[in-house]
Amino acid sequence: MQRPEAWPRPHPGEGAAAAGIGAPAPPARAGEPAEPRLQEPSLYTVKAVFILDNDGHRLLAKYYDDTFPSMKEQMAFEKNVFNKTNRTDSEIAFFGGMTIVYKSSIDLFLYVVGSSQENELMLMSVLTCLYESLNHVLRKNMEKRWLLENMDGAFLVLDEIVDGGVILESDPQQVIQKVNFRVLQSAKEQIKWSLLK
Repeated sequence: MQRPEAWPRPHPGEGAAAAGIGAPAPPARAGEPAEPRLQEPSLYTVKAVFILDNDGHRLLAKYYDDTFPSMKEQMAFEKNVFNKTNRTDSEIAFFGGMTIVYKSSIDLFLYVVGSSQENELMLMSVLTCLYESLNHVLRKNMEKRWLLENMDGAFLVLDEIVDGGVILESDPQQVIQKVNFRVLQSAKEQIKWSLLK
């Protein structure tokens, strides 16, 4: 049996136009019904991850595609998401054609954003991993002050979980081990360079 050709998947940064959103469906092959096809699965699961304070101001953010290409558009999106979610007890929201999972802790709001077709459980696994890994890095002080003092560690954690929109890891223990290894390697490099001076 011959495998049908896969439609090209957009790479982060190519946006909705490359994904064929709003474009006509490809023509059906001879002998195939002319009904909509299922969307090809993609590794690019996460559109954005951001952390806001309890006033809705950005503390940390990474966007993995060009849905919101400018800082102004990103900030407006974050403000709208915060206004919709900061007073609710649920953990999931659908906003602007996107699926958003979120969690709050004292004065922090953590958000993971995916497309409207994305599996909420996958996004939730990223959010849980981010929360638990940060909780470890911040020594169980999930507060704005401690996050700001440990921003390098927070970005290391995020980079170990998601790279370019692709989920790399969802086990907090693995993330913590990798972050500790990178910190140790960096410390060794600094010692080496200081000895060479």
